[in-house]
Amino acid sequence: MLHFRTEGFNGCAVKYSPFFDNRLAVASSANFGLVGNGRLYILELTPNGIVPYKWFTTQDSLYDLSWSEIHENQLLTASGDGSIKLFDANISDYPVQNWKEHNREVFSVHWNLVAKDRFCSSSWDGTVRVWSPHRPHSLLTLPTHSCTYAAEFSPHSPDILSCVSSDSYLRLFDLRTPASASNHLSLQIPIHAGPGGGGGGVVVPGGGPGGGGVAPSEALTMDWNKYRPSTVATAGVDRTIRTFDIRAPGQGPQTVMVGHEYAVRKVTWSPHLSNVLLSASYDMTCRAWSDQSPPGTVGDVDVMRAGPGPNMGVELGRMGQHTEFVTGVDWCLFGSEGWCASVGWDESLYVWDVRAVMG
Repeated sequence: MLHFRTEGFNGCAVKYSPFFDNRLAVASSANFGLVGNGRLYILELTPNGIVPYKWFTTQDSLYDLSWSEIHENQLLTASGDGSIKLFDANISDYPVQNWKEHNREVFSVHWNLVAKDRFCSSSWDGTVRVWSPHRPHSLLTLPTHSCTYAAEFSPHSPDILSCVSSDSYLRLFDLRTPASASNHLSLQIPIHAGPGGGGGGVVVPGGGPGGGGVAPSEALTMDWNKYRPSTVATAGVDRTIRTFDIRAPGQGPQTVMVGHEYAVRKVTWSPHLSNVLLSASYDMTCRAWSDQSPPGTVGDVDVMRAGPGPNMGVELGRMGQHTEFVTGVDWCLFGSEGWCASVGWDESLYVWDVRAVMG
């Protein structure tokens, strides 16, 4: 296990480079992101451990980052002042581009993996915006009317993106549809619908809330499965990870994974295994899970349920090295499957092998 200290700055997000097997980046904030500067670290893995390649200090907190899919040295940051900045690792001191249209903190940025000339951002101002790195203004604004913590393009389609927000909905936008009154909104899934959070979910094509059941709590994170195009995982304040099949949204969650003691801040599906995901939580642990679907599955599958409710996922192992909230975790795309990195409010970045904690 490798360790790097982000001294004076509390980690908020970590991402491996999609171009270099030895490079990763950390978005961090002074004073736990409440007030003060932010810092973007670009780090390299060497035989002597983790060494800083470059860092940029910003005027406001940094909450998220995303590597460019078209330029190996560039990456985006999401800032507390409502701005999105594009940095180049080979250019000193200043961002090479800056966008500022959000009215409140930008909490996530994500580069489209298919149509690589665009990216999206989500904000506490209740909007998701779609951008091009070649244009000074956003291409599209998608209203959610709720504090939106995470948004991602599907890795399988250039025109589908999803987001989760404080009103506990998973929303899907299809940019191919006419905008009309729904602003491209094609599905709206109540994460907490139905008794016990499973079953009975109501989907309202084109908008409008629906669904009953347990009291909703804020959804903080989501991720698309890399092998099954219709599967999305969500998690948040209620400590529960859920997976949904967007082909059958009214059925409620496919799988529920319970075990974290505090809010789940980040979930990310494995790029190597179709049924494994990682989570990072305020309970100071990272955990690996199986959603109990057949391993090695590529393409959409119908996950067989053991009963009328959702399947129960299985915790495969946990990493408890952090001593404060764990806010970010990411898988390495390269080398032997299983390496990942995690960051937290303890000013620590750890690079570790998931297979070791899975036994």
